[in-house]
Amino acid sequence: MSEITWEEAFCGEGNNCFRLGTDGAGNAYIAVAGQEHLSISDSREALATMIREIKAGKADHLL
Repeated sequence: MSEITWEEAFCGEGNNCFRLGTDGAGNAYIAVAGQEHLSISDSREALATMIREIKAGKADHLL
């Protein structure tokens, strides 16, 4: 497994922080900050698709 490069945490109010990461093998990761060892993973393309869908408003009902 390649080393994961984590981005700075995205935080809401309080301690609600998520981190995104990628590795050299084309995988993407999402984890709660401080619990990166419990991350979920998929392809970078899957992460890119999720980000595009969120930006397009398809998750607005969760706000």
